[in-house]
Amino acid sequence: MTYRDLGLRWSLRDLLAGITVAVAAYFSYFIGYGLIYSAHHAIVHTAAQTGSTARQIFGHPSFLSIPLVILNPFFEELIVRAYLMKEIRELTGSWLLAGAASVAVQTTYHLYYGWVGALSLSFQFAFFSVYYAKSQKATPIVVAHGIFDAWGMLRLLR
Repeated sequence: MTYRDLGLRWSLRDLLAGITVAVAAYFSYFIGYGLIYSAHHAIVHTAAQTGSTARQIFGHPSFLSIPLVILNPFFEELIVRAYLMKEIRELTGSWLLAGAASVAVQTTYHLYYGWVGALSLSFQFAFFSVYYAKSQKATPIVVAHGIFDAWGMLRLLR
């Protein structure tokens, strides 16, 4: 399977679509966070523990973290979104199962944000999965993920 088969194509159109995907995915996260936080409060009757902050986990990043911010979106989205979803789709014939598996895998390795944080992020991951299933384009998702990683890095530098 080639990068092109996974939907990685460099075009200005896909790069610009990545900005739109980032905005829409952020709204998905925001809605998910509100739902998860409200459900937790309704069930437990206390404020949800949001887990560790990014600063507590990552501290102040050094220049060595810049390659991570640049490369992480490629590896994460090409492996856990594009490749995993394509393979599961080919094995089962179901984009729904492929998307659910992708979201589940990605959510589990974000548990360091705590349950509320990881489950809130799962709404963003679900948006990415639906977008990928419909468009078969990985580039906009890689760009959107890169925007989130760069934004997070810039917030840590303040």
